[in-house]
Amino acid sequence: MDDKTKLITAGRPHWRPAHPVNTPVERTSTILFPTYDDFIEGKRKITYGRLGTSSHRALEEAITALEGGLETRLAPSGLQACVAAILAFVEAGDTVLMSDGVYDPTRKFAEKFLKKFNVETIFFDPTIGADIDALITPKTKVVFAESPSSLTFEVHDLPAIAAVAHANGAKVIVDNTWSAGVYFKPLSHGADVSIQACTKYLSGHSDCLLGSITSCDETSAKKIFYSLLQLGSNVSADDAFLTLRGMRTLMARLPMHQETGLKLAKWLTKRPEVQRVLHPAIKQTPGHQFWKRDFTGSTGLFGVLLHPVETPGLKAFFNALRLFSMGFSWGGFESLCIEVDPEANRSAKPWQEEGPLLRIHAGLEAANDLITDLDTAFKAMEVARNDQIA
Repeated sequence: MDDKTKLITAGRPHWRPAHPVNTPVERTSTILFPTYDDFIEGKRKITYGRLGTSSHRALEEAITALEGGLETRLAPSGLQACVAAILAFVEAGDTVLMSDGVYDPTRKFAEKFLKKFNVETIFFDPTIGADIDALITPKTKVVFAESPSSLTFEVHDLPAIAAVAHANGAKVIVDNTWSAGVYFKPLSHGADVSIQACTKYLSGHSDCLLGSITSCDETSAKKIFYSLLQLGSNVSADDAFLTLRGMRTLMARLPMHQETGLKLAKWLTKRPEVQRVLHPAIKQTPGHQFWKRDFTGSTGLFGVLLHPVETPGLKAFFNALRLFSMGFSWGGFESLCIEVDPEANRSAKPWQEEGPLLRIHAGLEAANDLITDLDTAFKAMEVARNDQIA
């Protein structure tokens, strides 16, 4: 089925007379079994609130259908989804290869937590492709990718990376949050595990926290399940319900994010204040050719590198914004704009740009209104700059 149909039909209640459209929220800790046979049978399905209820199973079913995997498990945040997926496949003495452009908390988990348990992390250039072979050793158990990169939006040659990883017995895990599982299917391009921060586009309303881990095979799925089990992971039934409800409108929302994001990105390329725009659909962005080959669209998150500007000018820019808000998440209906600094989070390919880098999320407001908002902010930046010169 088409993704549009999957997002409407997957995870719906099984047919019975007068059943509801949506799977009801089940909040519980204890599951009761009326007979011994029910107890034995239940041990293979739903047994305890922490392991999920029908609310969780419905969302897992829908995400599995969207990602094209075998099984999905839920985590209480996107970060814990990344953490649990990595921990499922490594032990002391192993090595993880991790993209230099991953989500900063994922990087810090590798640098600070894994290091304490004698798991080494080696960071690689997001544009490395098949040359990742030079970094793989018999100790390499996981290659962790994020495509496009979290702040700088390089796109991986994932099939080439996966081919090398699998030839050396390593698992490939991909943070697929940017595409929402709609515009990119990592499991179809060589990944063993696809992760999403469902907090973002899947829920779509900036009102819950949740992560998902989708496996492509039974061996990986079992390891993921036991990793979450041993971490004591627990997901709110209400957050599962909100995420599934958000997914029902994903195919209505996502094209709007894409259209507005592209319109803003193209407008920004013509601004004199802008050095370059970092957007996978723009030819100058590293990995654009892989985006064209492997992705079917783009979303609303991208970067804007400005020419050098002093702090008063940058402060005036942000303070003049009225439709764009400053906030650390994205993927909701609202537009966001913040300053980010990749310099502290790069080692394999240092970030050496002098100008400030903005991260923009194009929400569901009218694109022309958002352009007017940015134009007003740039004018405020110029006034502050002139005042400083004077």
